[in-house]
Amino acid sequence: MDVDVEVHTHIARSPQEVAAYAGDPGNAPRWYANIRSVEWRTPPPVAIGSRMDFVARFLGRRLAYTYEVVELVPGERLVMRTSDGPFPMETTYTWSPEGDGTRMTLANRGRPSGFAGVSAPVMALAVRRATRKDLALLKAHLER
Repeated sequence: MDVDVEVHTHIARSPQEVAAYAGDPGNAPRWYANIRSVEWRTPPPVAIGSRMDFVARFLGRRLAYTYEVVELVPGERLVMRTSDGPFPMETTYTWSPEGDGTRMTLANRGRPSGFAGVSAPVMALAVRRATRKDLALLKAHLER
């Protein structure tokens, strides 16, 4: 089974400001509760082909994986993909003007393998819950 989770929030900052901060993988440990570290494999700034090593803690397990940027429309869309580990996935950020700020959407799609594949529905709920918390952290951080 696949995991396909999409969550959005409104942030009272311009799309350019939100994209500049959230779209910089180096900032991920500041607003993703489960991400412990990010190390660049290619020189910053983010561009198509950029690769970064992420270390996270999710559902009680340590996960280490390498993301590659596969799509980038500055200020509008960022897509990163990994084929590492037990949960190959694609993460998409989109930013668009909404009222006095930005609508940010964060989508995670993937196909867990092994035991994780059997528990995909539970994993999807956990990913949704974590993503909501992460976007709330990002919103609070940027609106301070």
